[in-house]
Amino acid sequence: MAIEDKQISYRIYLVAVSFLLIACALTFKLFQIQWVEGDYYRKLAKERTVKNFVIPANKGNIYSADGSLLATSIPNYTIRFDAVAPKDEDFNANVKELSDSLSIMLGKPSAYYHSELRKAKADKNRYFLLARGLSYTQYLQMRSFPLFNLGTYKGGMITEQKTVREHPIGKIAERTIGYERVTPSGSSDGKGIEWSFRKYLNGKDGKILKQKIAKGQWKPIRDVNEIDPQDGFDVISTIDVYIQDIAHHALLKQLELYEADHGCVVVMETKTGNVKAIANLGRANDGSYYETVNYAVAESHEPGSTFKLVDLIALLDDNKVDTNQVYDTNGGKIKYFGKIVRDSHDGGYGKISLARGFELSSNTVMVQAVYDNYKDNPKEFVNRIDAMGLNKPIGLPFEGEGKPFIPQPGSKDWSGIALPWMAYGYGVSVTPLQTLALYNAVANNGVMIKPKFVSEIKEWNKVIKKYNTEIINPKICSEQTVKKVKAVLENVVKRGTASKLYSKDFSMAGKTGTAAANYGKDGGSGKYYISSFVGFFPVENPKYSCIVVVHKPNTSKNNYYGADVAGPVFKRIAQKIFTDAPSTNEIQNLNIKVQKVEVAYQEYSDKVQADKKTLPNLRGMAGMDAVAFLENLKIKVKIIGIGKVRKQSILPGELLENIKTITLELS
Repeated sequence: MAIEDKQISYRIYLVAVSFLLIACALTFKLFQIQWVEGDYYRKLAKERTVKNFVIPANKGNIYSADGSLLATSIPNYTIRFDAVAPKDEDFNANVKELSDSLSIMLGKPSAYYHSELRKAKADKNRYFLLARGLSYTQYLQMRSFPLFNLGTYKGGMITEQKTVREHPIGKIAERTIGYERVTPSGSSDGKGIEWSFRKYLNGKDGKILKQKIAKGQWKPIRDVNEIDPQDGFDVISTIDVYIQDIAHHALLKQLELYEADHGCVVVMETKTGNVKAIANLGRANDGSYYETVNYAVAESHEPGSTFKLVDLIALLDDNKVDTNQVYDTNGGKIKYFGKIVRDSHDGGYGKISLARGFELSSNTVMVQAVYDNYKDNPKEFVNRIDAMGLNKPIGLPFEGEGKPFIPQPGSKDWSGIALPWMAYGYGVSVTPLQTLALYNAVANNGVMIKPKFVSEIKEWNKVIKKYNTEIINPKICSEQTVKKVKAVLENVVKRGTASKLYSKDFSMAGKTGTAAANYGKDGGSGKYYISSFVGFFPVENPKYSCIVVVHKPNTSKNNYYGADVAGPVFKRIAQKIFTDAPSTNEIQNLNIKVQKVEVAYQEYSDKVQADKKTLPNLRGMAGMDAVAFLENLKIKVKIIGIGKVRKQSILPGELLENIKTITLELS
């Protein structure tokens, strides 16, 4: 009996010691968690219950020079259905009416949606896709549908929102407006105005601290670290929607007619350098055309005969010859270092003056004139080109600007054939915008200016940054040379290679160009043509300069010359601008709109006069009018969105003396 009692005592001691050891271990662990690892666990708990959320900044808009909206951000909605969320009785009572409503909005038969919704319910599908790409109005409408109007948890409607960039006027000038995107690797890239001016457009995101509460919801916690988002600024481009539309469709028509590979057109204001229109169209596999590469900015190629303007300016300004100097075209052929220079006209033009040679685009005349006068000092000719800035990129704000090539005497690229080849636009490479800048300089009395795509950065009516006209070269040649060159360019249209474009209704001046490309590859089988026309109008007081370049016109059409392929685009633009320009009646109509704004503004002013102490109801008022009205009351205004006031952060009736800042949400 004593032995049994002793064994029981040992067992009790063993259990007691075990409990003591466990207690010690727990105490040690609690001590370790509280004092050694306490900071880590407190941080972990906070991260799971308290988190910083990013408040995205509203991206700025891009506007045309005439105030049209070119790019803006709008909400885009994807709607899914949680088939487990609704109770069976709610689902069965509403599924037929819900199917009918979805059919009316989305277009598929009601029976289709009825079947799919019941299948999702049976499969307990918690993420069934109903629709993508809905607008805000469609989202609000769907939220009111039977079943969905019971709320998220009872109705099962799941909403996913993202902001997308839209171009309200369509695909016109799409490549120049550009884009910003995130690549699969997670980095950002883009093109055009959207990318180049992103530091102004994107604004700065804010942040807010939120705490996790019941049912996975997050409640804002106001603290000193909260940062309000700073919305992006608006970018005002130089594009004129009216001229852009003319240029786009004029180019498209010729590309389709000649089944060309691609082409571009740029219209620029002579005095300011403001690009009023730019279209870049490439051919798709199905034969349609769309904005692809920004060819006017990025594509550097041999210009052909449009480069002969450099010859004429150099020869006249260096006092080498005058326009009446006579040259023999030698039957349309002349040989240099074993290479033959040919005129496009078989048999040549006989003996003609330099001016007439330019008007007829005679290769033999222009090459003889340049070679005879610069062969002993080719550097003098090349220096003239470099002084015009044609040997380096213009320095546009866009990435991917094409690099020009001008061979330099003494370099590895120079040879005996270089000088005569340069004289008619071969062995050199420039972008369409560089060629346009040169011809625009002649129209602008010798002042070469940089093409400009953006005029201002604005925050509502406040100008943040203004882009002034930038001069590349204040004087490419003397006034006397400019006068002579203008006359010759006008004669190209009146009686030269572009005589088909002549019109008695409006004056034009310019130069045709037809360059053979890819001529040295595959034994010449891959050769194609680049047709171009560049000039300005009206001649008496040039307002616009324009270049048109068309690559790979279909030679089976029996015509690939610049005057026939590219010239009609130039003429169509000039004709539409000066003969179909909008009447002044439209401007008078604008005055009516202004009067309506003034009436609306006065109505709100009257409300304040009636009760000068309280804030009126601003809903339905145009955003710009509301801003002017509130700022007049010394109230700081924050704006979200565009359009009319949909919501105001401070309710009507609040004392004005208590209001320092108000936020307006616009529809």
